[in-house]
Formats: sequence, structure tokens, C-alpha cells
Amino acid sequence: MGGTMTAEALPEASQSRRDDSKWPVPPPDGYTVDEFFTLDLPPHAELIDGSLVFVSPQREFHTLVMDLLVNGLRVHVPEHLRVRREMAVVLGKRNAPEPDIVVVRAEGVTDRRQTRYEAADVLLAVEVVSPDSEDRDRDTKPHKYAAAGIPHFWRVEMDGEHDRPVVWTYECDAVSGTYAPTGVHRDRLKLSVPYDIDIDLTAIDRL
Repeated sequence: MGGTMTAEALPEASQSRRDDSKWPVPPPDGYTVDEFFTLDLPPHAELIDGSLVFVSPQREFHTLVMDLLVNGLRVHVPEHLRVRREMAVVLGKRNAPEPDIVVVRAEGVTDRRQTRYEAADVLLAVEVVSPDSEDRDRDTKPHKYAAAGIPHFWRVEMDGEHDRPVVWTYECDAVSGTYAPTGVHRDRLKLSVPYDIDIDLTAIDRL
């Protein structure tokens, strides 16, 4: 969903849109999470291995899938869990990606000024793949989510002649610390983990 930041200033047209400001020059070892949350950045910027990643304009598919999944996840969400979209998750000293959707423990939600969740409070991370985020969403992020102990991961992509979502589901192996595939879901997403979920994926045609 974006490109990795360099130390170069924005082009002139982009600078004017930000009142002639420049992106800060990254430290030699990259930003830490604490530094990242003090920066004045565009919405939905992420920190990956100390580098900044910016979000590109999204396709309608991305927005519709997020609406479909968030609404579907909330239908039967247990009282001790919460469903959130586009919130940063702290995975370590130099990693704070922003999954498209998370299911988080209620105790991990502190107040309405909160800007991040801790990985230990996240049960599910969901990424909706965009053309420019394929490598991150298919490889980089799931590896980091698994290493941080997030139990479940979904990868969603546009598929078929009707451009409907297909959902790949994964579960973290506690021994290896990696994700193992548990299914590929078209038309209907019916699961029992992290809780009972039943989402009609074809409903995207009616949004």
C-alpha cells in the first residue's frame, strides 16, 4: 500500500501541499517506535524495520472489502474482543505496521485517544493486498506478525472474473513461530477461530 521512505525531500508540488515541509531524515539505524509516533506523517504511515512506508491511493475493492470484513467480524464478536481497522500494532523496537483490520482483546483498548495496540493484545491481523504492497502483505508483514506471536492472520486478494475477495487464512505454530495455512475461502468465510465467524464474501456485490 505504499513505498519505503528515503531521506530525500518531497517534490516541490508535494511540499506545497504540506506547507513547504520536508520529511525528516531517518537516523542511521532507522527510526524506533517511540520516535515514529512523534513524527508528523501522512495518515496510515507505517514503520517497517526502522523505515517509513507510506500509503498509496486505494482501489474501491480495498475499501469495500474492509467494510465487508469489519461488519462481518462484528456480528458475533465476543464481549472480550474488539474489531478495529487501520490501527498501528507495535511488534518491536523498530516495527509498527498498520494492519487493515485487527481483532484485539478489550483490555488492550485503553481510551479513544489511543494510537497503537501491542502485539500481545492482537488475536487476528488482516491485510488486504494492493498492487504496490504485494511483497509486504504476502511476505514481510506475516513473518513479522507470526514472530510477534499474533495467533491468526488473513490475507485478502481480488480474484476471479467478478473481482471478489478470496481470503487465505493462517494460524501461528507456537513451536516454529511461523504461520501455517489453514484454508482458502471464496464466496463464504466460515471459521471457528479466533471465534465463530460466517461472512458472505459475495455480499461485496451489494455494497
